[in-house]
Amino acid sequence: MSKLIQAVRGMYDSHGMDARLWGRLDQAYARVMRRYAYDAVRTPIVESVGLFARAIGEVTDVVEKEMYVFEDRGGEKLALRPEGTAGVVRAGIENGLLYNQIQKFWYAGPMYRYERPQKGRNRQFHQMGAEVFGLQGPDIDIELIEMTAELWRELGILDGVTLEINTLGQSDERRAYRDQLVEFLRANFDALDADSQNRVDSNPLRVLDSKSPDTQALLAAAPTLMDFLGDQSRAHFDALKAGLDDAGIAYRVNPRLVRGLDYYNLTVFEWTTQHLGAQGTICGGGRYDGLVEQLGGKPTPGVGFALGVERVLLLIEALDQVPGDLQRDADVFMMATSDAGETRIRQLARELRAVSDQRISVLHGGGSFKSRMKKADRSGARVLVLLGDDEQANNQLSLKPLRGQGEQITIAQHGWLDALAALDK
Repeated sequence: MSKLIQAVRGMYDSHGMDARLWGRLDQAYARVMRRYAYDAVRTPIVESVGLFARAIGEVTDVVEKEMYVFEDRGGEKLALRPEGTAGVVRAGIENGLLYNQIQKFWYAGPMYRYERPQKGRNRQFHQMGAEVFGLQGPDIDIELIEMTAELWRELGILDGVTLEINTLGQSDERRAYRDQLVEFLRANFDALDADSQNRVDSNPLRVLDSKSPDTQALLAAAPTLMDFLGDQSRAHFDALKAGLDDAGIAYRVNPRLVRGLDYYNLTVFEWTTQHLGAQGTICGGGRYDGLVEQLGGKPTPGVGFALGVERVLLLIEALDQVPGDLQRDADVFMMATSDAGETRIRQLARELRAVSDQRISVLHGGGSFKSRMKKADRSGARVLVLLGDDEQANNQLSLKPLRGQGEQITIAQHGWLDALAALDK
């Protein structure tokens, strides 16, 4: 026998219930984006390595350790995208969409990072995100957070997540804070975990996000960025909090929240949960006012977020919020009791599909009446549309509820769509 070819480690198939739930998330996300008048943007999966090195930062874990990098046949160094923002900014600059304009984009698709695979952390993972350009005020930061809260509400998971917010100030404020933080970290170097020791000189703000309990206990005595903020940065953060209060969105100020990428300034936020273990962040974002200029464009403010599709799906399941209609193979099951009626039952199915977006399954393959009924029941459908020999002879149909206490009824075929709709009410 030939050797079995399996999926690449850390890259997974989606099928069955997972694929159905994924499709429902796609629909909900697109609805929210449409309600806020955001336009879809699609960017390549493969980009120049330099795009991510300049955008994310050369000393970040993503660029140093996690990117999938390769040379094409022309010798160009390319990477599979590890995140979505840099590609959207590159597309905006290249196509003349950003300078002196307001743009609101959303995207969805696969990202790639070479990491140790675990639950909620894959090498191919998927994100849905939104990016806004040309607006500086905290009101657009609030809108993005409000959009995510609206999505969680639609998915039934809002009560299972917590919004954490912070401000990173502006670059000059952050530099002054960085100097003080590095001085503190060097004075306590031996007490830091190994990863944090490696970051003291290269990326000290990432130490604040350490997962080591001992390091976190030590950081309680560290200087805080809030003490280095100027009046404008403080006013921006105060307005953000006031806007969230007005929208009725609960939040927690987390002064250790820095995000993992170098391009953020001012607002940063994460939606976290206690229901997924170590992979508890399902969405994160913030403001990146210097990124467009950093990538070769003219100065343009920007802000955005990205959510992890796989983690959101895990959370929906963990909170038992999988919609009931996804747990069945069909909403309506249609069958003839004999081979003679199969042509007519397919005609009736076409009539129903033309006016309904329900999941409609037609029996194929024949078999005894008993075996046909078993297939109808296994489908999980709410209603069986039955065409027996007597019904066919009299131009009738039978509608049989398969769930609950409803009684089977026999009706004329010319009014069957109205009768089926009434049965659903």
